[in-house]
Amino acid sequence: MRMSQLGLLSGLFCKNNRKMKHISISILVFFFIQNVLQAQYVPVPAPPQSEPIAIVNATIHVGNGQLIEGGIVAFDKGKITIVSDGKDQPDLSGYQVIDVKGKHLYPGFIATNTPLGLVEIGAVRATVDYQEVGSFNPNVRALIAYNTDSEIIPTVRANGVLLVQTTPSGGRIPGMSSIMMTDGWNWEDAVLKADDGVHLNWPSPYSFGWRQFKVEKNKQYDKQVNALRAFFDEAYAYYQRPEVEEKNLRFEAMKPVFDGTRRLYIHAELAANIQEAVLFAEDYGITPVIVGATDAWVVADFLKAHRVPVILRTTFNLPRRPDEPIDLPFRTPAILYEKGVQFCFSQKGFWQQFNLPFVAGQAVAYGLPYEEAVRALTGATAEILGIADQTGTIEVGKDATLFLSQGDALDIRTNQVTHAFIQGRSVSLDNKHKMLYRKFKAKYEQLSQQ
Repeated sequence: MRMSQLGLLSGLFCKNNRKMKHISISILVFFFIQNVLQAQYVPVPAPPQSEPIAIVNATIHVGNGQLIEGGIVAFDKGKITIVSDGKDQPDLSGYQVIDVKGKHLYPGFIATNTPLGLVEIGAVRATVDYQEVGSFNPNVRALIAYNTDSEIIPTVRANGVLLVQTTPSGGRIPGMSSIMMTDGWNWEDAVLKADDGVHLNWPSPYSFGWRQFKVEKNKQYDKQVNALRAFFDEAYAYYQRPEVEEKNLRFEAMKPVFDGTRRLYIHAELAANIQEAVLFAEDYGITPVIVGATDAWVVADFLKAHRVPVILRTTFNLPRRPDEPIDLPFRTPAILYEKGVQFCFSQKGFWQQFNLPFVAGQAVAYGLPYEEAVRALTGATAEILGIADQTGTIEVGKDATLFLSQGDALDIRTNQVTHAFIQGRSVSLDNKHKMLYRKFKAKYEQLSQQ
């Protein structure tokens, strides 16, 4: 039924009848939802791995800095069973053998600090679910809002991003992120690690004054830091109590942060703020992860001394200050690598995660060793997020979450993902972009034949 027909039907129903007006609105909503659902293009989630698979003659990027030429990787029931350089010729009887000579095998790339799965169309409020009301919400769980039916997720998966840290935002403490797989029927199927960490937005010493229309000093900075400390003091006192008469959900969410079983991600950009945030966390016995960290290169020695890892802002950026070199964001990963600071990459936004591999590729062009760039998308990321025992590298016993590319996965010109596996499941690489390409290609082929 066309929307014009629905409009005519609505007008007839509502002309003289208020009750029928409500009925017609319901009909309109029903058909609108039906049309939206019919327009969606989300591939069916993959079934569990049904037979052992062996990938042979691959160039294996292990994810820990190592490279194996012409290697063999085999997996069964979702777990990697064999990793070989090919010289010892392991027994592959019973395995489905896939010869991929000339192709590159990578661990699944991991997208960090992203609202992917929590927002579909940024300009449509009904599809945005990454923020709650209030400033201190450590108990908010991004996990339960993760939408596996998102049309965006398959477009990201098709470029090798197989795991995401879906993250809430807004307020001083927006809530808890979770590590999700980019394939599944629902969030219960897709979750790899629930509630991996609490996120904290460190106050900025500067704010934008709309009246003067310029950046000015944040006069509320000290007050905001004191409010943050007061919250942590209360939460820490609650944590130290063996029993409580009435549970406080916000403080309950903080208990694993204090005992070290849940990460504390502090979003901070300036050098002074990074240092202040690290020392603040250490007052409570916490070693945080710094997110954003534009000035990480300035305080690299400090971060190394305090063993604080960093989730870097995208390299596709301009310098923060006008007197800084234009290529500084490209060189920052290499600087941190040389200083011995553990770091991984991130990419802004949600649909933009498609370009995450090329964020690392840009850093390679400016001095970061190639295998270290791969590691900063896989193994190092898994270590920082606390999932290295499950994934992040191609090693025996870990999840078979990996993908094959026809060329260099960090190079936009040659990357072409041909196969992807999540916990051994062969996932579809089709998506709405490809569907629309086929559709309009067929259209113009038909026109050319007329």
